[in-house]
Amino acid sequence: MLKTLFLLPVETQIFYSVLVFSWTVYLWEAYLSCRQRKIYRTTIHVPEELGKIMDPETFEKSRLYQLDKSNFSFWSGLYSEIEGTLILLLGGIPFLWHLAGSVTARFGFGPDYEITQSLVFLTLATLFGAVTGLPWSLYSTFVIEEKHGFNQQTLGFFLKDAVKKFAVTQCILLPVSSLLLYIIKIGGDYFFIYAWLFTLLVSLVLVTIYADYIAPLFDKFTPLPEGELKTAIEDMAKSISFPLTKLYVVEGSKRSSHSNAYFYGFFKNKRIVLFDTLLEDYSPLNSAGEPQSDAQTETESDPEESSSETKQKSKKKQGCNNAEILAVLGHELGHWKLGHTVKNIVISQMNSFLCFSLFAVLIGRIELFVAFGFTQSQPTLIGLMIIFQFIFSPYNELLSFCLTVLSRRFEFQADAFARDMGKASELYSALIKLNMDNLGFPVADWLFSMWHYSHPPLLERLRALGNVKQD
Repeated sequence: MLKTLFLLPVETQIFYSVLVFSWTVYLWEAYLSCRQRKIYRTTIHVPEELGKIMDPETFEKSRLYQLDKSNFSFWSGLYSEIEGTLILLLGGIPFLWHLAGSVTARFGFGPDYEITQSLVFLTLATLFGAVTGLPWSLYSTFVIEEKHGFNQQTLGFFLKDAVKKFAVTQCILLPVSSLLLYIIKIGGDYFFIYAWLFTLLVSLVLVTIYADYIAPLFDKFTPLPEGELKTAIEDMAKSISFPLTKLYVVEGSKRSSHSNAYFYGFFKNKRIVLFDTLLEDYSPLNSAGEPQSDAQTETESDPEESSSETKQKSKKKQGCNNAEILAVLGHELGHWKLGHTVKNIVISQMNSFLCFSLFAVLIGRIELFVAFGFTQSQPTLIGLMIIFQFIFSPYNELLSFCLTVLSRRFEFQADAFARDMGKASELYSALIKLNMDNLGFPVADWLFSMWHYSHPPLLERLRALGNVKQD
C-alpha cells in the first residue's frame, strides 16, 4: 500500500498523507482515552493513599462525572474526525470558497477582490462550525454538566451567549484577517516578518484589552470589596514586587460552579481576577436559606430533592477560605515571579516566526493547492489554512506535547514558590478542595496523564509539597 502511494501524483500523496496522519492522531488519542476510561470504570474504591483526602461519596461522584465526560469526548471526537474527513473527500473547502465567490459577485465584487471573498469564506466557515457544534455544546452543558450539578445556565442565556460569542468573534476575526492578508499581499520578499510582527502586535493588544473590554461583555466584573482578603492579597503582592493595580471578582456562578483565578496585564499594570465560586465567603452557591438562583428554583417542586440539596450544601461549602485563596494566588504569582509568562510568550512568538518563515517557503508550491481542490487559483487564505492546519500538523502535535511537559514543570515550580512563601499547608488543602469542588478524579493512567495533563495529577502535586499534616 505504501509503495502504491509513492507512485501516485505528488498532490495525491499530500492529500492522503494528511488524511492518514489525521486518523493516526485520532486513533492514538482514542487509545489513550480508552486507557483512562478503564481507570474510571475499575477504580471504584478510594485508594488507600487517598483515604484521608477524599470521602467515598465525592470519589464516586468524580468517577462518574469524568466517565461521562470521557464517553462524550469519544463520540464528539469521532464525529469531528468523520466530519473533517468528509469535508476533505467531498471537496468542502473549494465548494465553500466558490460559494463565497458567488456571494461577493452578487454585490459587484469580482475575482480580483480576493480579500473580500476571503472574509465571506471565513464567515461561512465559522457559521458552519458554530451550527454543527451547537448540539454537542448543548448536550455537554444541559445533560452532562447539569447531571453533575455544575451547570447554572438557562437555555435562553446559553443561546444568547452563543450568539454574542459569534458576533464578537467576527468583529475581531474579520478585521485582523483582512489586514493580515493585505500585509502578505504587499509585503514583498520579507512579508513573513511583517506578518509575524502584526500577529505579535494583535496578540499583545488582545491580551491587554480582553479582561477590560471583551470579558465584561459576557460576565460581570466587580472590584473585590475592602476587607481582610483584599488587604492580605495586596500585602502579598507588595512582598514580591508584583505591580498589582486592580482586584476583581467575576460572576462565574451564573454559568457554572467550576472555579478559577488568573492575572493579566503588562509591565506595571497587573490585575488579578477571582471567580466568585473560588471564594468561600462570596460564592452564591453557599447561600443556603437565602433567595435561590434560577437553577436552584427549578428543584423546589420536589421537596425531597430540595431538602437533599440543602443538606449537602450545609455539609460542605464551595470554594476556599482566605488563607487558601492566598496560597492559590501565591502559586499564580509564582508563575509571574519565575518568568513563566514571559517564557511562554517567547516560545509562542518563536514558533509563530518559524511557521511564517516556512509558510513563505511553501506558499509558492502549486501542488499544495491542487491537493485540496484548488486547480485554478491559489488564494492566500486557503494557503494559510492548508499549510498551518494540515502541512504543519505533525509539527504541531510534537510541539503541543513538549509544551504540555513544560507546563507541568512550571506548575511544580509555582507550587514550590508558594511553599517557600510559607503557604504549603494552605496550598495543600486548597488543591484538595478545588479538586473536590470540580470533581477532578485523582487517579490517572500514566500515559494519558503524560500526553494530556498540562497540570500534574493531584497526588503528584501533594507529594511534591511535602508531608504536610492536615486536619
